Amino acid sequence: MLLPSDMLATQSKMLYQLNKYCVERVETRKTATAKAVREVCKVVQTVLHEVEAQEPRFISSLAECNGRYEGLEVVSATEFEIVLYLNQMGVFNFVDDGSLPGCAVLKLSDGRKRSMSLWVEFITASGYLSARKIRSRFQTLVAQACDKCAYRDSVKMMSDTGEVKLRIRDRYVVQITPSFKCAGVWPRSAAHWPVPQLTWPHPNLIVQVKTEGFDLLSKDSVIMHGKQNSMEGDAWVMSFTDVENQLLYGGCRKRCLSILKTLRDRHLDLPGNPITNYHIKTLLLYECEKHPRDAEWEETGIADRINGILLQLISCLQCRRCPHYFIPHLDLFKGKTPASLESASKHVWRLSREILTNSRAFDKL
Repeated sequence: MLLPSDMLATQSKMLYQLNKYCVERVETRKTATAKAVREVCKVVQTVLHEVEAQEPRFISSLAECNGRYEGLEVVSATEFEIVLYLNQMGVFNFVDDGSLPGCAVLKLSDGRKRSMSLWVEFITASGYLSARKIRSRFQTLVAQACDKCAYRDSVKMMSDTGEVKLRIRDRYVVQITPSFKCAGVWPRSAAHWPVPQLTWPHPNLIVQVKTEGFDLLSKDSVIMHGKQNSMEGDAWVMSFTDVENQLLYGGCRKRCLSILKTLRDRHLDLPGNPITNYHIKTLLLYECEKHPRDAEWEETGIADRINGILLQLISCLQCRRCPHYFIPHLDLFKGKTPASLESASKHVWRLSREILTNSRAFDKL
């Protein structure tokens, strides 16, 4: 049995290892990512300004703010998603009836005429604003812009997808997703959140998150595959990226996420992509509920939180289900093969065992 002095020594050793890992690995990853983001955004901004010149309704919302690009998400070291916010959603009602988990539709408000909408030609006979029609039009515009812009020799439109994806300098892949911001509303399918008996997040933060709202994205979703639903092409995918990031303020939550992302990129970037950074962020949010006190997210507790999240990940991989944080009946492993999930669980177990049993594990990781 470890004496308190031994526990303190072990804790101190692990903290030293983690700090060293952050300096040598995490910061290196962040620097490389920031460089890639600047390179990618320079090209994408040029393409989007060309799109805007052709079609003023698609106004570029990609702008740098306090060293960050609004609407940009790092998917991996070479893959990025940029959300392009569209204007004038006002004449539509947001309808979330649960028929397509994680998706919703925008329907003309009662008595509103199509002609009142900026997006008149993308409204279906039933009065729905079609996500697919808007994306198709945007895809055509982006393809034309790539041929005209100053970077035409280094940017190519990817044609093997229904998404708007660019390959830049044969190195980076960037998905540009048309979107509407839904501020001040909260989806019915996420109405259960937060669970009443939990003490995290703080009530003020809950109000802030629900006021901020969420985004509706025009993108393909594996949830829709195989669904015989007439709304499929018109539906928009709900995204909570901004508010998820808001929830991770305080303590070492973001630092913990950065360490886990680095571990994922270095050791869990597996065939079929069974584990993404989004899975890890989702499990970190669940870990925040299990450990609600800020004291549990201080530097000395990071190793325990990392181990907890890795063990949660193994459990999800073995059960072949990873529930979305805000919409738990939405499975984030949907579309992943059982074999890839099984293989991934073995890789995570090896990584977790190494961290738990070897006090110098982070030297090798």
